Amino acid sequence: MTHLPRRRPAALAAGIAVAALSLAACSSGGSDNGSTDGASGGGGNSGGSIIIGTTDKITTLDPAGSYDNGSFAVMNQVFPFLMNTPYGSPDVQPDIAESATFTSPTDYTVTLKPDLKWANGHDLTSSDVKFSFDRQLAIGASGADDGNGPSSLLYNLDSVDAPDPTTVVFHLKSPNDQVFPQILSSPAGPIVDEEVFSPDSLTSDEDIVAGKAFAGPYVITSYDKNNLISYEANPDYQGLLGAPKTKNVDVKYYAEESNLKLDIQQGNIDVAYRSLSATDIEDLRGDSNVDVVDGPGGEIRYIVFNFDTMPYGAKTAEADPAKALAVRQAVADLVDRKELSTQVYKGTYTPLYSYVPAGLTGATEALKSMYGDGNGGPDADKAKSTLADAGVSTPVELHLQYNPDHYGSGSADEYALIKDQLDSSGLFKVDLQSTEWVQYSKDRTTDVYPAYQLGWFPDYSDADNYLTPFFLIDNFLHNHYANQAVNDMILKQATTQDPQARTDLIKQIQDAVAKDLPTIPLLQGAQVAVVGKDISGAADTLDASFKFRYGALSKG
Repeated sequence: MTHLPRRRPAALAAGIAVAALSLAACSSGGSDNGSTDGASGGGGNSGGSIIIGTTDKITTLDPAGSYDNGSFAVMNQVFPFLMNTPYGSPDVQPDIAESATFTSPTDYTVTLKPDLKWANGHDLTSSDVKFSFDRQLAIGASGADDGNGPSSLLYNLDSVDAPDPTTVVFHLKSPNDQVFPQILSSPAGPIVDEEVFSPDSLTSDEDIVAGKAFAGPYVITSYDKNNLISYEANPDYQGLLGAPKTKNVDVKYYAEESNLKLDIQQGNIDVAYRSLSATDIEDLRGDSNVDVVDGPGGEIRYIVFNFDTMPYGAKTAEADPAKALAVRQAVADLVDRKELSTQVYKGTYTPLYSYVPAGLTGATEALKSMYGDGNGGPDADKAKSTLADAGVSTPVELHLQYNPDHYGSGSADEYALIKDQLDSSGLFKVDLQSTEWVQYSKDRTTDVYPAYQLGWFPDYSDADNYLTPFFLIDNFLHNHYANQAVNDMILKQATTQDPQARTDLIKQIQDAVAKDLPTIPLLQGAQVAVVGKDISGAADTLDASFKFRYGALSKG
């Protein structure tokens, strides 16, 4: 998810974490965030129905098996969270919890609201919460998630206790964890029904839907995966977001952006969200029948290198870490981000020169001075010298993979241009291939691709979310990058209470990772929704939480 006009305030660190905890002690139920059209929690829904269109794909509804925007978009509607972000804010507050606070430096204690229920009538208790996090860790450790789960976010969770039906105690490995409350609102945080879900393997979408294992703002009433999902407001939801403003929501899934654009233009759907091409968005801004709504930015696009299978990687016949590094450095020297931004994305994505996007505390532009011409542009002579100094024969054969459906049709043009930028230097010969998302998400974690495209939609609004999942030794990329010093700095920043000291660490991490180049950041994007003239609430949910909540939307 991503957005441009409203930037997240550059101030999370310990101060905001402490503020979130103090709010937790007194908050319950809905919040009043000053929304002008009633998107804040509380109040009943207005009935009616809306239709949302998207090209995003669902991997699985099981929170332990997916770590992608398309799947999480569904989870945000139907699963409960202990902590969540109210409309218009990046800062977490209790959701189905009554309170949440550190009761010791390594104990985070959550008290649930009383009498919580699943849509199937089962009691929702602390036992379900313990079960949810225990299975995240178990499934992640066993590999039953095929490497696609979010369990890496729980790196600091040691164990969970449920001493009574409404109390949950998270025992943490390291004290003073400044991001753990945010992680409870992330893809690792959905609570699931222990009477429906398997404790040690993924549960099928069909079983989840048939079991009515929902306790979020909505329940799913009809499910045709990646074709059509029907939602109905959950009358028993007691969480932070309050009752949805629209009772019935249908989400239609599109294979082609062009058809999504046509349907929003013709009024066949009410909302188009993720993903329309930059050209389509530019065109729709001039259409008097629709509104284009922008929100604050957090999405990034980047290239991943597999340290085992890339040229001169650890498991290749010519394994040589110095040569492999030179190959990555040469790619960084040659990529022209400004050209990608203007030619492919019409400025809806902007150049990104570091691992934490602009606008977040601690963000730097480490790669800008380190590679290319030193000012953000490419430098073929520098790339040539880098390869020659390392003894790398040219042209380097590089197998580069991209995905044509999950990140939008612009991916084809983006990676065709990257191929041209590398090939035209004479230093590379790029074999460019594409794979559909369902297969792509499996292949990338099993060493199939030496270098490949990914995008990132943040789980929470903090620099940590651009570091921890990527660059810890055990990370979701599964690209065999391991730097113990980087690993230790990432763990340290997450528990550093002094804001300036934490910011300094975040900057040091970016510099260290930029020297290793396990990934090459390319672009930072914007959240954009296109809505009919009679739709309100989109601006409220296109906020710095980076979660698109259907309950904020209303028609008429």
